[in-house]
Amino acid sequence: MKNVKIVSLVFIITLLTSCKKWVDYNPHEDFKITELDYLKSESDYRTMAVSVYTPLQWINQVVPIGDIASDNAVSGGENASDVLALQQIDDYTHTPVNSTLADIWQSAYEGINRANYMHQYKDKNLAGETVDFAGKEALYGEVYFMRAYYYFTLVKMFGDVPLFTDKRLGLSDSKTLPRVAKSSIYNQIEIDLTKAVASLPAIQVQKGRITKYAAQALLGKVYLYQNKFDLAASTLEPIITSNAFSLVSDFGSMFLASGENGPESVFEIQYSNTSPYYNWGGATRGQGNYAVQQCGIRGLNGAANMPYSAGWSTNLPTQNLATAYAAGDKRKAVTVLDIEAYKTANPSFNITYQVAPYKNTGLYNQKYLPRKGETSGQLELNYTNNFRIIRYSDVLLMAAEANNRATAANDTKAQDYLNRVRQRAFGDNLHNITSTGTALRTAIWDERRLELAMEGDRFFDLVRTGLATTKITGFVAGKHEVFPVPQQEVDISGLSQNTGY
Repeated sequence: MKNVKIVSLVFIITLLTSCKKWVDYNPHEDFKITELDYLKSESDYRTMAVSVYTPLQWINQVVPIGDIASDNAVSGGENASDVLALQQIDDYTHTPVNSTLADIWQSAYEGINRANYMHQYKDKNLAGETVDFAGKEALYGEVYFMRAYYYFTLVKMFGDVPLFTDKRLGLSDSKTLPRVAKSSIYNQIEIDLTKAVASLPAIQVQKGRITKYAAQALLGKVYLYQNKFDLAASTLEPIITSNAFSLVSDFGSMFLASGENGPESVFEIQYSNTSPYYNWGGATRGQGNYAVQQCGIRGLNGAANMPYSAGWSTNLPTQNLATAYAAGDKRKAVTVLDIEAYKTANPSFNITYQVAPYKNTGLYNQKYLPRKGETSGQLELNYTNNFRIIRYSDVLLMAAEANNRATAANDTKAQDYLNRVRQRAFGDNLHNITSTGTALRTAIWDERRLELAMEGDRFFDLVRTGLATTKITGFVAGKHEVFPVPQQEVDISGLSQNTGY
């Protein structure tokens, strides 16, 4: 209250003593930039669109949560309080007071706010001027894709959430927006992605920018999450028949730096270290991929030619996941690293390391294991590894499931798409699936686990397919399908809380 009085007093004094100066004041006299200076040119629009991409990097922890909350991984770490937010999610003791969940909520809504700002001034800028240029609709296709992606992240994490699309929200809007049914959120996601598909090019000159196929793939996934299988099948099919993507022959190669944005990449979140980041108070706010450091081997040392760097032993694959791979499946060695077996097979590396002190499984996340030469600046915060969010194999498996579960099921097509993935995994046709109906569906779900392990899909797949209760220890039906709304959002914005929290 004291602050309000002081501000009011200053305002009154200023108004009385220099009214004319107040009215005539131009911020440009003090070299200040205001909102009226934004969106004056094509360059302004394109620069601001890049800012809408930025929070994609901030929702970093959705990927490790997708495995830690499932049967694929455990939190690991130094002790029971190391990254407590992830420990609680792993143990299913998480509450509305969880720093990681709060960060995801805030980051996603920051992305939405940025997208809404561009949407608000799409036709006219703040000065009422129209700025037209070639490619503007395509640029907005990227913006609408990202808004859809942020809302998809929120709805699959929290269920019903506040929905706003017309403008950027300010402080005065607090407590004015209730949570709305997730069906309404999905409806808006579909609208945005449909716009994106219609306006985006099939190929972008700059790697990492959103394409028509990325929008179609995400839309297909959104339909799958809603059990709209006919729509999912018809949406995903053009991606497959376009021949724009292919399964790389070497499964492991796509997770190397040289494999980023390759022929199997449909959508990747880009990371870099062009501006090395040093702020430990905002570990996910830099350009680098914080999650890479998390899953590294604690205290790792060895010869100069050993490829890996040390990390924090977080997000450790389970033995349950490792044993799920059949003999001859090439994906196992790429997905899980048995450090003792690796040490024995490579004596020249002279490897030493600290056994993961907490929840040790003996296994590490090979897909995103930190490697030498892929970071700089503040080493732990500046890994450049992209997150592979949608790969072509994911599209094939989604299309396989959609065709199997469609109104007029097409199990022949479902088998074809499933077996393309398995043929790459085993290097032969001897492991093809010939089952149909429910058995085929189970095979597709099992394949999703093996193909996409440690890429953040497992928990959400188990929830949407109704298998979480039987697969995840501690999971309570009717509660844990979603995470709690952060308590600060309940307190400040007056939002309702999810059931059970």
